[in-house]
Amino acid sequence: MKIIIVTGQTATGKTKLALEYAKKYNGELINSDSRQIYRYLDIITGKDKQLLEKVKVWLYDIVNPDEYFSSFDFVKLAIPIIKKIFSKGKTPIIVGGTYFYLYHLLYNVDTENIIPDWKLRNKLENKSVKELQTILAKHSPQLIKQLNQSELNNPQRLIRKIEILSFRAKRQVLQPRELKILLQQSKNQKKIILNKKLGINNLHLDIIGLKFEDRVSLQRSIKARVGKRLRLGAVAEVSKLLKMGYSDSDPGLKTIGYQQLILHLKGVLDIDTAIQQWINKEIQYAKRQTTFMKKDKNITWRNV
Repeated sequence: MKIIIVTGQTATGKTKLALEYAKKYNGELINSDSRQIYRYLDIITGKDKQLLEKVKVWLYDIVNPDEYFSSFDFVKLAIPIIKKIFSKGKTPIIVGGTYFYLYHLLYNVDTENIIPDWKLRNKLENKSVKELQTILAKHSPQLIKQLNQSELNNPQRLIRKIEILSFRAKRQVLQPRELKILLQQSKNQKKIILNKKLGINNLHLDIIGLKFEDRVSLQRSIKARVGKRLRLGAVAEVSKLLKMGYSDSDPGLKTIGYQQLILHLKGVLDIDTAIQQWINKEIQYAKRQTTFMKKDKNITWRNV
């Protein structure tokens, strides 16, 4: 039995390649993009609704923007879907750039379902990166030493780690051996155990990663894509979501593109500044994707 995974940097054409594989191998797609799982988030997330007419796509539009969806939830849903696709004699093709989802699906990783502590997050969100590092170091001096520069300078990652450690401490289950928490990868390459999760002995995995050959190509592609989504009605989409009662604090809207345009609609940013910040954030995100994924030696990389 065969599973194809198409992942990689943002704006590299992952869905297009996945569709080609679906046609070639009689496949069905499983979305692993953390933004496309949300309903109503269509234009900025780049959903191809016409794709649904060409092939079955799982895990599109499954939760509302104000609902939390974790990697734990992804694995819990993806396993039975993969089995169902196999039962139809078809090939599961997992596509998306949220490597956190894929990592938890493929490897033996702690996927405890720790929901967000919004009171704690609100307390931490205005703190500087340096302050967050200090707080995390107090929780776990061992863990702070193990983080790479990307993790150390990512406030959302730091807040999530503090959140998890706080959750465990409250339940008096924090042990030294448990300090390698979510988002922390082992220095040694982990062994894929998806076959065990599926109960399948003879499982063949093709994991393809798409990346830009150089920084200039990355910037050009992201700038063009942001421009296209603006022409398709990105601002109107955000305005509609706000009128529906959703806010910038909802999980679905705490993402690139939505955050910048919300600030524009609130009068905080002019449109040109909002667009430039959106582009810059997308470029930074693409670089972070590569930082995490390049540690996985099971990915076969292709330049686009």
